Amino acid sequence: MDTERLFGLGLEPVLTTSELADYLGVNVQAIYDLHTDGRGPSGIRVGREIRYRVSDVRHRLDDLHEPQPSVAIRGGQI
Repeated sequence: MDTERLFGLGLEPVLTTSELADYLGVNVQAIYDLHTDGRGPSGIRVGREIRYRVSDVRHRLDDLHEPQPSVAIRGGQI
């Protein structure tokens, strides 16, 4: 099923655990560990597998985003 058809049905794409691990550059076990500890994105169980909605992954990554440290200004100059 292609992405356009999914959106036409009101569904968004989902990632497998392997796809999410590849995207994040970690091993699959790290994703399972994060999921088990409740620190990863929420997943949807489909049979024996877990799928992750792209929007849930984005929200979780936004939650983990660390802000840039502010630059101290001295004498009006950066």
